[in-house]
Amino acid sequence: MVVSVRSWVANEGGKHLILMLWLGVNTWLFIKTYLMYSTGQQYHYLYKMLGLGLCISRASASVLNLNCSLVLLPMCRSLLTFVRGTHTVSSRKTRRLLDKSKTFHVACGVAICIFSVVHVSAHLVNVVNFSVSYSDDFPALNLARYRGEDPKLIILTTIPGVTGVLLVLILFLMFTSSSHCVRVSNYEIFWYTHNLFIIFYIILMVHMVGGALKYQTNIETHPPGCLRANQSGTEQQGEELEQGEDEERRCREEARFQPHYPQTWLWVSGPLCLYCAERFYRYIRSCDPVTIVTVIRHPCNVIELRMLKKNFKARPGQYIVLNCPGVSSFENHPFTLTTCPTQNKETFGIHLRVVGDWTDRFTQLLLPEPRTDLEILPMVQQRRYPKLYVDGPFGSPSEEVFNYDVSVCVAGGIGVTPFACILHALLDGWTGFRLQRLYFVWVCRELQSFYWFAELLCAVHHKLWQENRPDYFNLKLYVSNTDSLQCMSEEKYRPLTSRLLVGRPRWKLLFEEIGKTNKHKRVGVFCCGPKGISRTLHRLCNSTRSSGTTFEFNKESFS
Repeated sequence: MVVSVRSWVANEGGKHLILMLWLGVNTWLFIKTYLMYSTGQQYHYLYKMLGLGLCISRASASVLNLNCSLVLLPMCRSLLTFVRGTHTVSSRKTRRLLDKSKTFHVACGVAICIFSVVHVSAHLVNVVNFSVSYSDDFPALNLARYRGEDPKLIILTTIPGVTGVLLVLILFLMFTSSSHCVRVSNYEIFWYTHNLFIIFYIILMVHMVGGALKYQTNIETHPPGCLRANQSGTEQQGEELEQGEDEERRCREEARFQPHYPQTWLWVSGPLCLYCAERFYRYIRSCDPVTIVTVIRHPCNVIELRMLKKNFKARPGQYIVLNCPGVSSFENHPFTLTTCPTQNKETFGIHLRVVGDWTDRFTQLLLPEPRTDLEILPMVQQRRYPKLYVDGPFGSPSEEVFNYDVSVCVAGGIGVTPFACILHALLDGWTGFRLQRLYFVWVCRELQSFYWFAELLCAVHHKLWQENRPDYFNLKLYVSNTDSLQCMSEEKYRPLTSRLLVGRPRWKLLFEEIGKTNKHKRVGVFCCGPKGISRTLHRLCNSTRSSGTTFEFNKESFS
């Protein structure tokens, strides 16, 4: 499959440009700090004692400061949603870059882990050198209390050493629990360990307080390498050194050393305050009461939840974060909106598939099993729903569907939820968007899954036919599991029956057909589904085609 330069630039150019800038800043900061500690006169004696360990530890610390500040910014969801919503400020390219915020967060996290290993390794060498190269001439420069002190004792009896050990332990827990297998098998472990970042940043602020590394403050009166009172020129340079030069090179006073002023807080305080302010804003916003209006059980273990919240506004394609104290007070789970509030209807809804412990317990609270031990039947049975908190809405790539002339929405299974809200917007008569044609491809394993939104699909089809716009909405349904295959025999679902295909889509042929129909246009491709489908579509969007059509790939991802 040949890669098209134009398509690659459209899909990967901005992301790789940001990545190169980020790598460039990290590299520049590392080299700059390294050279400062290796050649700076104020670090002459410290460098003479510690060697390369000093330069590497401080250079890696600078990179850590940068990334510990940057890693918080992609998690400011409300801020990113605000920037995305201000179309006058952010272009479509900028909004598509915002969709990569999670990737940037992961990149910063990986950089923190890598340079933490470098930083710790360099400081272990430094601790050994503090013990072995104990300076009798400059006692204030030493971290060890005496020559040959056990390095482990130095680590466990100093503030930088103890806080460093705690930071490594927390970072190890956060890194290991962030792996894909842990997040899929036990999301709760990932959630709880990731919230250790609060403790991490508090300890990080204290880490530099101990003042392990010191610099010389009186370089003018004590130039590095000058002759001290108990030294003579003949000891260092032989008898040929003249007495005048010896006097000029003599120190006017003893070297004085001072610990570095902690600088970590200068890097971290701004992003940390911004993140804390946003979390406080989100907490206040999510405290508004939520009323559960209806709960509907759909085939294939899917639950539809309709809710009502005062002054709640959202755009098609956005998602919310749910918290149910009855299940867990600390767990928050993202769900895409399948219906948005409108002028005529204030309710909003989500569809969730029951997979995992949290959704299973949540479903049991929403739809408890009927009790058979009750003999007295009440005249009116009132269902009591659990308390819910809703945070959001937050922006997602699916919001951009309406900002292309032609869009292709590809869903796999329950991944149809972001596009269901878009279909509701078409049905409710939303205006002000540029979309002229929508291709909708939905792949499911079981035929029953199509019943989740069968009525919605039929309603959109009938509406567009009545408006004499049958070409506006191109629908294709694929059922991949052919075992015990049945047909949607209901009369009201006849428009779907003619568009139902058996097997998996032939993506290359499908894209060629769309390209020929929309020559020399930019087509937005939106995917929400399994990784296999996403990878295939991503490769096809970057490939060369004779029609001259550019496919811009957008993948749904929750942060």
